[in-house]
Amino acid sequence: MSPEQLKIELKSLVLEAVEKDEPTGGLSDDEVLFGPESRLDMDSLDALQVSMAIQKQYGIRIADSKDTRRALASINLLAAHIIAQGSEKPA
Repeated sequence: MSPEQLKIELKSLVLEAVEKDEPTGGLSDDEVLFGPESRLDMDSLDALQVSMAIQKQYGIRIADSKDTRRALASINLLAAHIIAQGSEKPA
């Protein structure tokens, strides 16, 4: 799967996991997902739900809260995390 296809898939997965509608104008790849600047208004429970959905879909566990915060900062960073974790798996 190309990085662009992964980002498209992740946008749907994130919105579905937190049961939110896509924001007006769509969700950009570098848009902030959490915090006061986020249009999605997601909280720590939403982060947990997204993390669980990532693990179920891709078999990738986001280890600790620091990694979670970093990986879930934007779709770009989440895709990069999944790609990096996927490449670290033994063949």
